[in-house]
Amino acid sequence: MNQPSPGLPLTHHRRVTCCFRDQSLFQIFQISLTSLGQLKNDANMQVSNVLRQLTLSLSLRCLSFDFVGTSLDESSEEFGTVQIPSSWKPVLQDQSTLQTFFDYYKITEPPLSKEALECLVRLASVRRSLFTDDSARSQFLAHLMAGTKEILQTGQGLADHDNYHEFCRLLGRFKVNYQLSELLNIEIYGDWIRFVAEFTTKSLQSWQWASSSVYYLLGLWSRLVTSVPYLKGDTPSLLDETVPKITEGFINSRFNSVQAGFPDDLSENPLDNVELLQDQLECFPYLCRFQYESSSLYIIKIMEPILQAYMERARSPVPGDVSELPVIEGQLAWIVHIIAAILKIRQTIGCSMESQELIDAELAARVLQLINITDGGLHSQRYCEISKQRLDRAIITFFQNFRKSYVGDQAMHSSKQLYSRLSDLLGLHDHLVLLNVIVGKIATNLKCYTKSEEVIEHTLSLFLELASGYMTGKLLLKLDTVKFIIGHHTRENFPFLEEYRCSCSRTTFYYTLGYLIFMEDSPVKFKSSMEPLLQVMVRLESTPDAAFRTDAVKYAFIGLMRDLRGIAMATNSRRTYGLLFDWLYPSHLPLLLKAISHWSDVPEVTTPLLKFMAEFVLNKAQRLTFDSSSPNGILLFREVSKLIVAYGSRILSLPNSTDMYANKYKGIWISLTVLSRALAGNYVNFGVFELYGDRALADALDVSLKMTLSIPLSDILVFRKLMKAYFAFVEVLFNNHISFILNLDTSTFMHIVGSLGSGLKGLDAAISSQCASAVDNLAAFYFNNITAAEEPPSPAALNLAQHIAECPKLFPEILKTLFEIVLFEDCSNQWSLSRPMLSLILISEQMFNDLRAQILVSQPSDQQQRLSLCFDKLMADVTRSLDSKNRDKFTQNLTIFRHEFRVK
Repeated sequence: MNQPSPGLPLTHHRRVTCCFRDQSLFQIFQISLTSLGQLKNDANMQVSNVLRQLTLSLSLRCLSFDFVGTSLDESSEEFGTVQIPSSWKPVLQDQSTLQTFFDYYKITEPPLSKEALECLVRLASVRRSLFTDDSARSQFLAHLMAGTKEILQTGQGLADHDNYHEFCRLLGRFKVNYQLSELLNIEIYGDWIRFVAEFTTKSLQSWQWASSSVYYLLGLWSRLVTSVPYLKGDTPSLLDETVPKITEGFINSRFNSVQAGFPDDLSENPLDNVELLQDQLECFPYLCRFQYESSSLYIIKIMEPILQAYMERARSPVPGDVSELPVIEGQLAWIVHIIAAILKIRQTIGCSMESQELIDAELAARVLQLINITDGGLHSQRYCEISKQRLDRAIITFFQNFRKSYVGDQAMHSSKQLYSRLSDLLGLHDHLVLLNVIVGKIATNLKCYTKSEEVIEHTLSLFLELASGYMTGKLLLKLDTVKFIIGHHTRENFPFLEEYRCSCSRTTFYYTLGYLIFMEDSPVKFKSSMEPLLQVMVRLESTPDAAFRTDAVKYAFIGLMRDLRGIAMATNSRRTYGLLFDWLYPSHLPLLLKAISHWSDVPEVTTPLLKFMAEFVLNKAQRLTFDSSSPNGILLFREVSKLIVAYGSRILSLPNSTDMYANKYKGIWISLTVLSRALAGNYVNFGVFELYGDRALADALDVSLKMTLSIPLSDILVFRKLMKAYFAFVEVLFNNHISFILNLDTSTFMHIVGSLGSGLKGLDAAISSQCASAVDNLAAFYFNNITAAEEPPSPAALNLAQHIAECPKLFPEILKTLFEIVLFEDCSNQWSLSRPMLSLILISEQMFNDLRAQILVSQPSDQQQRLSLCFDKLMADVTRSLDSKNRDKFTQNLTIFRHEFRVK
C-alpha cells in the first residue's frame, strides 16, 4: 500500500492514495482487527502463526499509511502525529482495539511481538483532535498506561533487543501527544512514573546494550521536566524524586562506558561519533537544569577527584599506569561534553536566571581549570593519543557552546553574575580575558596537533566563529596571540600546514585570518600579513621548469592555492578585494599558468588551483568593481582565458581513465564554473575583445565547449556538481553570448539545445529554471530577429533559421515538454517555465494550435470541451510582444489555466 509508481507525477499519486484511503483503507483495517481477534484463540498453531504474522503486518501497514501526504518514508522511526481520519474514531475508542495489540505482544514471540508494539506506537501517536471530549482521550491514555505498566512490571519480552527498542519508542510517545496534566490525572500515574524511572535507570546501567534506545527515554523525561512550569494544581508530579536518580544514572553510565572500553572504531565510541553524541546529549541538559543545584553539585563532586588525578599525572616525570590515563581522559571528555550541553541551553526551570548563571560559572570554572592542565607537563607529550584528542575536541565543543551563551555579540551585557563568579574563582573578570584563554587553546591546538584532522578542523571552526562575530572579531584583534598568528602563520609555528592530510583545513585557517586582516583598514598590515605567502610564491616562481615537477613543489603549490582561496573568500568589499588583486596581479598570476602547464594531468594540483580561481573571479557583494578608467576587469578575464585554454587543451588530450570523474570531469566542471562566473560577473565589456582582434574570449569559449562536448550527456546528468556547472555555463552562453551558440554547426547546436530539454525534465528546480532561461533567450532571439524582424537578418539570425529549417521539430518538442511539466507535474518554478512558453508560442501560432490539439486528444472525451475553453483563456489579453507587462499577463493566465486544467 502507498507505494509510488515510478514515472507518475506526485499529484496523481495523491489522488490515488486519497481515493484509496477514503474508499477502502478503513475496511481493510477492520478486516485485520477482526482476523486478529479470531486468530488469537486459534488452536491450530502452525497455520495461525503465519496468518498472525500477515494480519499483524496488515494492521501495521494500515496504521503507517501516509494519511495526509506529508511523509516521504513510512518506515522511518521519526514521524509526527498519525492523522487518522475521523471515521475511524469508533474503532479506536473501542477498548478492545488497544487490548488486541497488548494481548498479541503477550502471546507472541519476536518478531511478531515487535510488530504488535509498532502498532501500539502508531496508536499512541494518533492526533489529539480525534477524541472530541477529554474523557475519551483520558480513557485511551489510561489504557495505554495500564498496558505499558504491566510490561514494565513483568519485563515480558524485553530481553529481545528489537522489542526493547520499540518499547522505548512507545514510552517516548507519551509526552509527544499528551500533556503532563493529562498524565497526572490518570489514577495509576504514580506507579507508572516510578516504573518508567526504574526502567530508565536500568537501561542506563545496560548502556552497551541499550545505547540506541536510551534516546527515546531521555526525550520523554526532558519533555516531562520542561512541562513542569506550566503545570496547574497541587497534584505531585513525582519528578522531583525520580529525575535526579536518572541524571546521576546517565553520568555514571558514561563513566562506566569509558572504564569498560570501546574498540577504537569511530562508529562505536560516541565520543568519536558526532551524531550519536548529539542524540545522547540533546535531551539530557533539561534534566540537569530541572534541579540544577543538586545536579551541578553531583557533577562537581565526581569531577574534582578525576581533575586532581589528571593534575598529578601532569606533574609526574614518567608515565604511570598506561591504561589509566586514557580512562581519566575519557571520563573528563564526557563531563566536559555534558557541561557544554548544559551551557548550550539557558532556561529557567525551578531557579532564577541569576542563580543559574552562578552555577554555570561553577561548572565552567572546572573546565577552564582543566584547560590549564591539558597542555602542560606529561600531557604535552600525548597529542598522538586518541583519548587526548577526544578530550581536546570536547573542550572545543565547550568553548563553542560557552561562546554562544556568554561571549557572543548578544551576550556581551547580560552575563555580569557569571563573570563576577569566574573572577572570584579564576580571576577571569571579563570577555576579553576569557577570549584570551580560548584563543590560547586554539593556538596550542594548531601548534601541537599535526596529525589529527578532526581536532584541527574542529579548532578552526571555533576560530572562524569567533573571527566572524562583529564584536568578538574586534576583540580578537586586541589579543597578542591573535597578532602573533596573523604575523607568523608559517609551517614552523603551525606544523599542521605542512601535513598534506590537513591541507583542506588550510582554507578555513586563511579564511579566518583574512577576516581578521581585513577588519583593520590597513594596506601596510595586509602586506606584512601576506609576507609568509609571498615567500612561498617567490620560491616557487624561481624554481626552474626542470625542477618544477617534484613532490616538494607540488605540496607547496597545493598549500598555497588553498591558502589564497581562504584569503579570497574573506574579501567581501571592493576595498579588500582590491588589496588582494593588486598584490597578485600582474606579478604572481603567471605562476598559476606555469603550474597548469606542468601539472595538468594531476587533479591533486589542478583542483585547488581552479577552485582558487573560481573564488577569485566571483563577483560576490559587488567586490569586483573597478574604476571606469581601469582595465583590470579585462586584464583579469585575459588571465582566466589563458588558464582555461591551457588546462582545457591539455585535459582534452589525456586518455580516458577508469575514474573519469576524479581525473577529468571534476576539473572540467570547476573550469566551467570559473568561466561562468567571469562571464556573468558584469565587470568585463566583452565587445572589446572582438573589436581589437583579441582571441581571449573566443579561445576560452571554444575550449570550454570542446570540454563539455567531450563528456557524454548521460554522464553530465549523473554527476550532480558537473550537471550544475554545465547548465550554469550554458545559461550564461544563451544569455550573454548567443551568437557564439548560433554560429556552431547544426549537430552541435542540436546537441546543446537537446541537453536543455533533459535539464527541463530533471528533478532539480534550479537547473530546470536555468534551462528555461536559456530556451527563453533562444526563442526570444528567434521571435525578435526572424518572426517579427523588420530589418534584414543578421548572420547569427540566418544561422538560427538554418538550424531550425534542418530540425523543424526542435521548438515544438520543447514547447510540448514545457506544457507537460506545467500541466501534469508538481513544478515549484512555474514562473520560470512560463517565460519560454510565451516566447515559443509567439514564434508560431500553428505550432501552438497543433500542440493544443495533441493535448486535448490525450484527455478523456467528456473533458475535452471544458479543457478547450481553458486553452482559449490562456491567451486572453496576451499580445504579440515580449515586453515585461505582456509576459506577466501570460504568467497570470498560465497559473489560472493550470489550476482549471487539473481540476477533475
